[in-house]
Amino acid sequence: MTKLESGEAGLESFAKIIGDATRIRMLQLLMEGRALTAKELAYGARVEPATATQHLRRLQEGGLVSMKAQGRHKYFKLASAQVAELMELLMVLAPARNGRSVEPRIEEPLRRGRMCYDHLAGELGIGITEALVKQGVLRQETDAFVLTRRGGAWFAALGIDVEAARALRRKFATSCLDWSERRDHLGGALGAALAERLVDLGWIARKRNSRAVTVTEAGWRKLAEHFPNAFDA
Repeated sequence: MTKLESGEAGLESFAKIIGDATRIRMLQLLMEGRALTAKELAYGARVEPATATQHLRRLQEGGLVSMKAQGRHKYFKLASAQVAELMELLMVLAPARNGRSVEPRIEEPLRRGRMCYDHLAGELGIGITEALVKQGVLRQETDAFVLTRRGGAWFAALGIDVEAARALRRKFATSCLDWSERRDHLGGALGAALAERLVDLGWIARKRNSRAVTVTEAGWRKLAEHFPNAFDA
């Protein structure tokens, strides 16, 4: 994952990179899934642009973010889905202090529905995932979901190319523990394909400059048809 030296020293260096509060805030901002400029990250992390540049350089050295130049601007994003999985896990573990689980403060729109990097999370993501399991589209195992034969036909009918998702160089259907709900939602390439398709169909919409996701007026009826009893309108 990192470009640092290998072995124990490399792990210690990596821990120092990800252990900085400003860099953690930047990674959280990038969990939205969109590429952001250094200025946008500086504003979101509440630091000066010059300071943000230094932090971004460290994140690049650690293999946590990647940069793409476009015209006069440089855009940063998470380096891989594995980094997003790491961040989601850290958010699950972070509230636990002194052996007790502390309920994190979560904005209501994010609790209702949000993007976990590139797949659906929150109550919306949980409800959809559990509905797919109840319908026999997915079967949940220890750390992943298995797409059933019936499930393959279901995704194809929705217009999702399952084989294309399988061919991607990432996990196919991960079981992602939701940090706000403490239940599993569908992640991986299949989860990303499903989220993208629901956006393309106009059933859900992403809020600007936020990870929050809302269900459109037309989407409520369609989601109720495809994911019965997943959530209340």
